[in-house]
Amino acid sequence: MADFSAPAATSVEPLTIMGAGLVGSLLSLYLAQRGHEVTVYERRADPRKAGFVEGRSINLALSDRGWRALEGVGIGDEIRRVAIPMYRRVMHDQQGNLTTQPYGQDNQAIYSVSRAGLNRTLLDLAEADPRVHLRFNQQCLGVDLRERQLELRDAETGQRATHAFRRLFGTDGAYSAVRAAMQRTDRFNYSQSYLDYGYKELNIEPGPGGEWLLEKNALHIWPRGQYMMIALPNLDGSFNCTLFFPFEGEKSFAALQTPAQVQAFFEEVFPDVVPLMPDLTQEYFQNPTGSLVTVRCFPWAFDDDVVLLGDASHAIVPFYGQGMNAGFEDCTVLNELLDQYGTDWHAIFEQFQQQRKPNADAMAELALYNFEEMRDRVADPRFLLQKKIESKISAQYPGKWLSLYSQVTFSHTPYAEAWRNGQRQEQIMRRLMPHIQSEADFDRAEVQHLLAQEVAR
Repeated sequence: MADFSAPAATSVEPLTIMGAGLVGSLLSLYLAQRGHEVTVYERRADPRKAGFVEGRSINLALSDRGWRALEGVGIGDEIRRVAIPMYRRVMHDQQGNLTTQPYGQDNQAIYSVSRAGLNRTLLDLAEADPRVHLRFNQQCLGVDLRERQLELRDAETGQRATHAFRRLFGTDGAYSAVRAAMQRTDRFNYSQSYLDYGYKELNIEPGPGGEWLLEKNALHIWPRGQYMMIALPNLDGSFNCTLFFPFEGEKSFAALQTPAQVQAFFEEVFPDVVPLMPDLTQEYFQNPTGSLVTVRCFPWAFDDDVVLLGDASHAIVPFYGQGMNAGFEDCTVLNELLDQYGTDWHAIFEQFQQQRKPNADAMAELALYNFEEMRDRVADPRFLLQKKIESKISAQYPGKWLSLYSQVTFSHTPYAEAWRNGQRQEQIMRRLMPHIQSEADFDRAEVQHLLAQEVAR
């Protein structure tokens, strides 16, 4: 069990969090560690209780930024027990042939974790701290920013109540009730944009005795140009699959209306995985189709009273595996600002939004960029060759070249800086790759001379 006996903050005023998802539950640990009494309100029922119906089951990829945030409150070891390292991508073509691409250097890995399992673990850890008070089934009907009051409805009793707050942290997701109140203030900028793609969760069953029927320590991708499917491993030997598919069109959710159509489509497009999905058609029609939204807004703070974190301020599509990691990094940055500014909440909130907004915008662009890469390019031999060449460049110029993926996933480089670096590197590769037709060409004098010039710029 984590140790939450850190010294209390100078001010131990009570704090309020709206939303007990991944970011809200982690944030409660950070704030309680500073000695604050923290009340967390959550619209849903307690996910740890019998009879709770899971929402999204999509697995998440936990990487360095997320680990740093978890270790900041001493709970990294607890989470490692329920995480599976994935060292590489495995791409499945339509004939069932496999190609691979490592994620990083020196056995670097991203980690497959269950969203629901991780949330339950974080809630257990939060509840173990006597300073954290979890309140479930509390639907937020409104936030009075001026009067600092919440109007909540208890989903079990139907009763409405008003609760005062002094500092409110909005971690209530992409459709945040706290943000909705802020949107009604003057000069609040807000946009949401949806992809023409949705997603559906499916499942690969474990083999006999819990055997993994695909490579365990890898993220599997079935890239098919205009759509794709991915699979991440679970501890029980199963894989959580996600089909990313257009809503409309010749090959789309709208086009697959019967079990026979679904079965025929999967046998044509994903033939190697169909034998591993005995409940394919039942799950396809039983599981909901989710949408993919990007949310941008500003400001994230209202005076020194309210601040937004996680998806409430910067929801992104899941294709870089950074939504949770970015939300967890919000907690890290906020904690660092608390160290720096003490009880000056106005400075803390202002600095938080000024630091995080450019990085959140960059991460939104990166996530959309990576969708195209995963869907279209990972099956292209030239793309795979370029990635091998980039790995060679990184080894040759370790202080001057780190791949965009590694900067995002295996470092704490601000997202905006990583995006700028990645765009510059992509321009270099466009000039370099016409001279390279195989890995051996990398060692040619002409290529080495051109590379040295480019890196020195």
